[in-house]
Amino acid sequence: MIHWFDLAKPAIALCGTGHAPGGVSEPPAASNAAAMALPELLTSLKSSQAGLSGAEAGSRLKTYGQNTIATHGPTGLLVKFLGRFRNPLVLILIAAAGVSALTGDVPSFVIITVIVLMSVILDVVQEHRAEDAAEALRKQVSLTAKVFRDGHPVEVPACDLVPGDVVSLAAGDLIPADCRLIEARDLYVNEALLTGEPYPAEKEAIAGIPGSGQSTLLPHHQVFMGSSVVSGTAKALIVATGKNAQLGSIAGALQKPPPPTAFAIGVRDFGLMIVRITIFLVLFTLLVNLAFHRPPLESFLFALALAVGLTPELLPMVISVTLAHGAMRMARKQVIVKRLSAIHDLGSMDVLCSDKTGTLTDAKIKLVREVDLAGHESDSVMQMAELNAAFETGLKSPLDEAILAAKAADLTAWTKIDEVPFDFERRRVSVLLESAGRRLLVVKGAPEDVLRLSSHYAIEGSPLLPLDAAARETAEQTFTALSKDGFRVLGVAVRDVESSCCHACVGDEAELTFTGFLAFLDPPKAGAKAAIAELAGLGVTVKVVTGDNEQVTRHVCGELGLDIKGTLTGPELDKLGDEALAARLDDTTLFCRVTPQQKSRIITAFRTRGHVVGYLGDGINDAPSLHAADVGFSVDTAVDVAKEAAAMILLRKDLDVLADGVREGRRTYANILKYVMMGTSSNFGNMFSMAGGVIILPFLPMLPIQILLNNLLYDLSETTIPLDYVDEAMIAKPRRWDLKAVQKFMFVVGPLSSIFDFVTFWLLLHVFKADETLFHTSWFVESMATQVLVIFIIRTAQPFRNLPHPALVASSLSAVGLAVLIPFTPLGAWFGFVPLSAALLGALALTTLAYLGLVYIVRRWFFHKMV
Repeated sequence: MIHWFDLAKPAIALCGTGHAPGGVSEPPAASNAAAMALPELLTSLKSSQAGLSGAEAGSRLKTYGQNTIATHGPTGLLVKFLGRFRNPLVLILIAAAGVSALTGDVPSFVIITVIVLMSVILDVVQEHRAEDAAEALRKQVSLTAKVFRDGHPVEVPACDLVPGDVVSLAAGDLIPADCRLIEARDLYVNEALLTGEPYPAEKEAIAGIPGSGQSTLLPHHQVFMGSSVVSGTAKALIVATGKNAQLGSIAGALQKPPPPTAFAIGVRDFGLMIVRITIFLVLFTLLVNLAFHRPPLESFLFALALAVGLTPELLPMVISVTLAHGAMRMARKQVIVKRLSAIHDLGSMDVLCSDKTGTLTDAKIKLVREVDLAGHESDSVMQMAELNAAFETGLKSPLDEAILAAKAADLTAWTKIDEVPFDFERRRVSVLLESAGRRLLVVKGAPEDVLRLSSHYAIEGSPLLPLDAAARETAEQTFTALSKDGFRVLGVAVRDVESSCCHACVGDEAELTFTGFLAFLDPPKAGAKAAIAELAGLGVTVKVVTGDNEQVTRHVCGELGLDIKGTLTGPELDKLGDEALAARLDDTTLFCRVTPQQKSRIITAFRTRGHVVGYLGDGINDAPSLHAADVGFSVDTAVDVAKEAAAMILLRKDLDVLADGVREGRRTYANILKYVMMGTSSNFGNMFSMAGGVIILPFLPMLPIQILLNNLLYDLSETTIPLDYVDEAMIAKPRRWDLKAVQKFMFVVGPLSSIFDFVTFWLLLHVFKADETLFHTSWFVESMATQVLVIFIIRTAQPFRNLPHPALVASSLSAVGLAVLIPFTPLGAWFGFVPLSAALLGALALTTLAYLGLVYIVRRWFFHKMV
């Protein structure tokens, strides 16, 4: 089995974030592997059908590099650190520090340099730690492959595969490298990523030199990285890995970034809004200062410091850290996050589309009845079904496993000739078998389709009878009765063919003899009923999207207490246009007998109507739906193509695990929102006050280096927000990024902060008769207190009941404490501060408390309107 995990980075990778070293060589046989005879190719690669030794594989890994075509590998701390200096604001600050040094202002040079370095280091270290934590989680579900080493099959990371390795492939596997087939049995491969063809291609092993009629692009005796096995099994020799694979040559063209999520768009729009406000205030203050003939350099530095104070430069870091913390919490809840941004999508999810088997039921399927067309017990039905299940080479379903467990047929007397693999459009599988000169096509699949293709039926002890209208009516009644009793049902039919027939095709599935039905019991999962109720309590509506018929689906969902508003079948859905389908969605709970394409259409229709849709699937047919959903879920035991398409992997296929994940998604979003609301309330208000202060004050409200220090301490206080607790009210229903609500909060609380700032200005100038230095010191302390302590008010609707995380308390009080203490230390003179009297500190404390009290009232009003 090959286990796949996509890293959700702008690169195509097979394992971790490993990358091949620059200039790796191409194996000598890679370029002409398709044209060589297999023995010659094995000799060229110095390999054998038993594979490589472990020591040789290790040596080749050093030569050829890791099996990945990622265009960029992991970024080191130094590269990230230097990358921060591409930020225009940082470059301007460095230039300002240089100007200060040249003009002899050494204190300003040292302070600006230290503050810039501390801010950059804080940002880089926190983000790097978050990325490392997320990467460690991703590796838990990374791709592995079954490879022959030292003559024995072993599981190894796919990124450690090398040319000359021999791998084993089976249905559902992703092909980890470009390979030449050594053995192939009924092998069909999906090559849509490379060719664009939607239908699987049949593959075969050729030992000699291939004929000239084969395609030169994708030969039938080779399989390629990026493809997946639809059915069959194979043993293959790896001829090219990593960037030397065919997929490596087109990787750049394939790396199309996914469309931005609502969360990404919201964060971007928020950043643009702040930038526009920043540009306006910076230009305004610069022009006013120059108009008042204040020193140009100091006016420029003040405007620049104001821009730094307004810019949410820590927003990317806070988002990364918060999402990483959320991913780690979700891992403890048995949900592995592949794409971090999907955490917010999970919190916003209001519709969950899920299959029935294994999610609502136990998936411990038991075969309980084998009946003929009239509902009478029949051994021949079971015998034919077991022949079909035993000889088919596709991915075995739980129904097949239940059939094989019965062991009713003598398989030794039969030989397989050919197979028509299962697909989700036909909903059946056929095998061509031979025994004692008799060749028989055995068909097993959805009862409706098998009956439609049958012209006769068999009853034990009787000759073949025509399947006329009366017989079809009897069969429908038997099928309906079994389904209403909660049984999953398969139909079985056979057809004798000519002894010279060597190939089976879809056209042979006609004029069949219907032998009967198999009835399976798949009882509801014990905890599913409570989980459905729990999701409903969280505002998530469960929609069952299944290939099963409506009767058995309705029976199971009824036992689970699911509120069934309506049912829509695949044939009915085909008759509906997009608008008609959209009109039916809200009043439909069960979507039955649907194909993979119809599943994707249903999901797209829900998204078009404004819903945030999750989809849970683990089969080969689920990949399109997982891609179509806002957030796709698969399970650790799923086939590779499903895990590759999913944004999250459930380590346990239960809806209660998903409910826990929804809570974590909303908790993560709530903590990001706290940072945004903090930055748009008192911080915005204080920066606005600085801009207004340049008009009413005879001097700058605060020196540039004091603004930078303010910004640094403020940033330090915010780093623990990702750890904070969240109100249950914020988790109770889906949450989406709402820029209008953020703007409303900013334009309500921001000016409120400025009003208290101007009151502080009046107190300092008219009550305490403060000079410029005392004014700077006093307002620095007051602005830090209001900016930082407001987090305890805006973080919750009930700040006196829902206490903050101890780390948030420590970081916030430490930042305010430093702001109060610095003027009393030798560093105070460097920053232009003077010690404050007890009376002045008391007045500033009262002003801050009054501000926080008023924000509490406004916050409660705002919270009730928003929630």
